[in-house]
Amino acid sequence: MAIVSDNVFWILEADINAGHLENLKALIGEMVAGTKHDEPGALDYQWFISDDGTILHIYERYADSAAVMVHRRNFAQKYAERFRTYLTVTKITMYGDPSADVRAGFAASNPLYIRLAQGFAR
Repeated sequence: MAIVSDNVFWILEADINAGHLENLKALIGEMVAGTKHDEPGALDYQWFISDDGTILHIYERYADSAAVMVHRRNFAQKYAERFRTYLTVTKITMYGDPSADVRAGFAASNPLYIRLAQGFAR
């Protein structure tokens, strides 16, 4: 029996552009604080940097597609330009059943979409 959930989540993988690690760390702090404060539908928002400071992974989980769209609007308005200066996205894997709006919003990044086959959550 599959879990029924409206959650949409992804793992974004990126290369940290040379010379931008410290700028990126400042942006991360700003984005984490802003997302936590302004987006109640953001359930998990975790950033990971490799030991050598060259690779970034982000795990983001949202209550539903509407919450994803709130995040996308905030991201576009406040953070996108700096994010794209500091990082080169190499892969996005998206899980769940995102809406057509979410899929359209991510289309330029060509994410891999994966649906739940089976499992459980506690």
